[in-house]
Amino acid sequence: MKETNQNVMLNLEIDAASRVGLVRKNNEDMILVGDRLVRNETYQTCANISDSHMYIIALADGIGGHKAGEKASEIVLDSLRHKFSMPWGYLDACRFNEAAYYWLDHVSRYIAYHSKAEPIYSGMGTTLVGFAVNYNDLYWVNCGDSRIYLYRNNKLTQLSTDHSLNNILGNTSHNGIIVNCIGGGCDTSYLDLVEFHKSVSHGDTYMLCSDGLTDMLSDEDISHYLLNGATADQLCQYAEDAGGYDNVSVCLLTVL
Repeated sequence: MKETNQNVMLNLEIDAASRVGLVRKNNEDMILVGDRLVRNETYQTCANISDSHMYIIALADGIGGHKAGEKASEIVLDSLRHKFSMPWGYLDACRFNEAAYYWLDHVSRYIAYHSKAEPIYSGMGTTLVGFAVNYNDLYWVNCGDSRIYLYRNNKLTQLSTDHSLNNILGNTSHNGIIVNCIGGGCDTSYLDLVEFHKSVSHGDTYMLCSDGLTDMLSDEDISHYLLNGATADQLCQYAEDAGGYDNVSVCLLTVL
């Protein structure tokens, strides 16, 4: 068992927003903050996370069209919420990775079953980006082309790597063709899972977002808006002002 200081707390200010955009009829994005699912709304909270607490913050961008993507993102985040709300105790990096992949296999099978059993959900899948806190260990995880950024000292840096065809080909533009997701016909999904607690600093802001934001706004635009104090909902509004062709979701986590 890992020895921990029971007085150690991670204090996060969390600001989440998810919108349907100006073109789509339904919102296939969803955000998970602790035990709260967020879609078509804003949500703000402060999380005081003790070193004995598992806490999950994640964003999923569903694919598959009609109601399929909407269902897939909800299934994945609801499954994630229930899986990691159990009293796990401390998991070192190896055991956390094993638990994450056990969950990924389970939820992938569940989505594949419903995709075949119910024609309305045929081909459904979703991306996933998120943060997990277990005791004093912090991880970020990525599957697909939603993104994780760090905003520090007025500089925005993408931490995640897009699992996309364009990225494989070395193109900087985004075309929405992804090579890895949960469900969506992927026989084998994988996770980028990175432990990063040693690099966290007071005042850091981490941003989870769907491609509805980054397809509409450049990193330079987003950095400028954050410098001027933009909220998650305001970033979604700026994406809509730029065209709003897709659902757009943003979650900002500021280390207090």
